[in-house]
Amino acid sequence: MNLERKQYEVEVAGKVLKLESSRLAEQANGAVLATYGGTAVLATVVMNKEDRDIDFMPLVVDYEEKFYAIGKILGGQYIRREGRPSQDAVLAGRLIDRAIRPLFDQRLRRDIQVTATILSYDEENSPAFVALMAVSAALGISDIPWGGPVAGISVAKFGSDIVLNPTVKDLTDRAADKKFSSFLSGVGGKLNMIELEGMEADEAEVIDAYEKALKEIDRLVETEKKMILEIGKKKMDVALRTPAPELVSAVKDFLSDKLSSAVYVADRKDRDSNLYDIEKALIAHISEKGFSEKELSLVEGLLNNELDELVHKEIIENDHRPDGRKLDEIRELGGEVGLLPRTHGSSVFIRGNTQALATVTLAAPGQEKVIETIEHMGKQRFMLHYNFPGYSVGEAKTYRGPGRRDIGHGALAEKTVKAMMPDEKDFPYVVRVVSEILSSNGSSSMATVCAASLALMDAGVPMKKPVAGIAMGLMSSSDGRYKVLTDIQGPEDHHGDMDFKVAGTRDGVNAIQMDVKIEGIAPSVLLEGLHQAKKARLQILDVIASILPAPRPGLSDLAPRVETLMIDPSRIGEVIGPGGKIINGIIARTGVDINIEDTGEIYISARDKNALAAGIAEIRSIVREFKVGEVVEGNIIRILDFGAIVDLGGGKDGMIHVSELKEGFVKNVTDVVSLGDFVRAKIIKAEDGKIGLSIKQLSKE
Repeated sequence: MNLERKQYEVEVAGKVLKLESSRLAEQANGAVLATYGGTAVLATVVMNKEDRDIDFMPLVVDYEEKFYAIGKILGGQYIRREGRPSQDAVLAGRLIDRAIRPLFDQRLRRDIQVTATILSYDEENSPAFVALMAVSAALGISDIPWGGPVAGISVAKFGSDIVLNPTVKDLTDRAADKKFSSFLSGVGGKLNMIELEGMEADEAEVIDAYEKALKEIDRLVETEKKMILEIGKKKMDVALRTPAPELVSAVKDFLSDKLSSAVYVADRKDRDSNLYDIEKALIAHISEKGFSEKELSLVEGLLNNELDELVHKEIIENDHRPDGRKLDEIRELGGEVGLLPRTHGSSVFIRGNTQALATVTLAAPGQEKVIETIEHMGKQRFMLHYNFPGYSVGEAKTYRGPGRRDIGHGALAEKTVKAMMPDEKDFPYVVRVVSEILSSNGSSSMATVCAASLALMDAGVPMKKPVAGIAMGLMSSSDGRYKVLTDIQGPEDHHGDMDFKVAGTRDGVNAIQMDVKIEGIAPSVLLEGLHQAKKARLQILDVIASILPAPRPGLSDLAPRVETLMIDPSRIGEVIGPGGKIINGIIARTGVDINIEDTGEIYISARDKNALAAGIAEIRSIVREFKVGEVVEGNIIRILDFGAIVDLGGGKDGMIHVSELKEGFVKNVTDVVSLGDFVRAKIIKAEDGKIGLSIKQLSKE
């Protein structure tokens, strides 16, 4: 059977990206196989035939990692197949979702499913880059209404070099020189999605890299446009959820003298209560006018449209924010540390109505999280988890574990804080931070960054520098006017055109995350937002310093103590012993935890300092190098015809020949020593693991 392939190629960072349409997945509305190096992704897009009676656009993006893509059988011992998505997969799916969602008409009410399946991964070229290109091309050639295409690319700065689409090897080999790495998407010289991880990156350098990346993005989009023009299907004529003009007019008339006073109040609870009462009254009013049940279901959306228009107009024309703040003003800040008696560190950070409670748990090496995905395999020693319960926004809903949003917010805060964590050799602990959002009214992820910084310092973790974050927003108009907002909340967050989170230290940016609800943002506007965010970040860091200026000098008494020993890697087997007999014996006798690395680093941990000292002493005795002339001591553990064996500890022993027991002739060993005697002796021989001892020579001295 002929697959009827049609291929389109474009060079990116010295390698060819292929976009291929064929009969593969032919029952989907659109399907594209994208290949870059040895990485291949199949993107499929499907739209159902019937509209749903809902008040949102039902788009789902799935990112499917397949273990066979790297030629390995992964998974648990009893389940050797893919299960729930890994964190990598969730975050990659969010990247694609955030890039394509703004380009749909939000009035669509048909289920749309986008699936990116990783079929091959060469462990060098990012599947996320290939997946977004495949998804955009598949949507573009499909009959699903969509405002794309869009393209994305990775960019990193190493020293003074800007590298587009850096490979895994680039990121690994040049990690020490990396200032930042980022994935961004956009079209027409504008950005519509950003994810950045940095090490105190300079704002101007970030924008410079983005301007270079945007030129490459526009070139990729041109290839997609050519593909769509030549093989794209005609877009379906799908009915959009559009209310009748009479209904729109009735809603506007009713709200004309009520909405402003309801929205422009400082407290979120008061605002929510006001809007709830207005919506109830509006529905009753519209019902009395004889509109149908179906039309009544559109009222909430129309109310939101009026809110959107009001908030945009007041900010753009009058600099008037709902809670009365200036455009660059942060809400009231506060916080405390040491709230919880049994945690190793704790804090609460408050910004307006947003509250984040952070806790820190320290654990011994060996308790790292094991990661096994197609992109990452290894151990993770720093973790930050984010929880967003319903009560934080006054809703009664069951919390069934972290969703995609929770995972995304936690990952954003994690990379911000991780950049300032101490090096493993200086602080060999496994660290887990958990953020519980107690109340939310805008940017709980950035509150998490601040709370985590305080909690880690409260725990005595020697952070390099404290970190803080802020969420910026944008209100724009069709005539090109715009206003950048600091510390967005409530209606500004919901109705604004941009959610732009920036986090870092006094000296630079550690993380950026940006999403938009419009086509995109120009780099110049983004730079303005970065400068305004820096001003806010410095204010927040001043508040953090007033609460706790530096890490506490010592760890909590409840935290384990960890010591590090370095031994010759060739002697690791002596510490472990046959079948783990030696190391398990030490653990049983002393109560310590022991973790041994292949490099010869041994981490010994215990909560009790005496247990820790005992464990360290036993290991040192095992790896001790005995030298001629040293004086040792121990108990007699065996009597032989020609001498006595002395226990030197650590599984080592030495022999005192009968001639070395004392001056003069000794007929029987037991004439001088007995089993169990404690003796001191001098080492007179140490060869090939055999140790010869002498009491006689020590006595002479």
